[in-house]
Amino acid sequence: MALYFEGGKKILTKDDLRVHDLSTLLKNLPFHQNESRKISFRNPDGVAFKLQNLHYLATGDGLANTSKMDRNVWNELHEFPEKVIDFGTQIRRGVKFVLDPAFPKDTDGDIDFFEGRTLSEIHRRIERSSTLRKRFISFHTKRGSLQCELCSIRSHTDDPKLADAIFEAHHIVPISQINARRTKLSDLALLCANCHRYVHRLISLNGEWLSIADCKILLGHA
Repeated sequence: MALYFEGGKKILTKDDLRVHDLSTLLKNLPFHQNESRKISFRNPDGVAFKLQNLHYLATGDGLANTSKMDRNVWNELHEFPEKVIDFGTQIRRGVKFVLDPAFPKDTDGDIDFFEGRTLSEIHRRIERSSTLRKRFISFHTKRGSLQCELCSIRSHTDDPKLADAIFEAHHIVPISQINARRTKLSDLALLCANCHRYVHRLISLNGEWLSIADCKILLGHA
């Protein structure tokens, strides 16, 4: 969208150098799995196609098969071209900064458990499932105020839009059993973000799966 505004709301062809530059940037975004990066992934044809979608939203001419995301973004931001261009500039700078080989990699942000990186990533993805978390938070909210099962901290506010912000779902079932069946709410523990990090670090350092009761003892909360 920034490129569309920068180009004077004109349809740029796939051979335009600006289209190629954006294609290269999008291909290198660090948010996609390598398996999804096929030959056609974010190629110049795709960038030019998206520009035609935006042109249709702006003028009524062009490719009409726009996505819901196209329409939502256009409706929200089309009256603020300077802001969109500024966002685009920030994204370009930020991506180049992150992709710089000198940029430090986050090797400690998420501890890998003793079962290995692949199973650790499966564990984290289950915990980060927005659908599962919403169900779990709703389950606890209906049964009283939210409270960490490890340190007992409660939410600092009764505002329903903020009350759950510090809480996360921790999968208490050992990784080896995760793929055996669908995750149940009873497989989860409600932890504040701080305690969740403590628990993951403890499991990694101890080389064995720990229950919340085990962690309470190790952290002095028993």
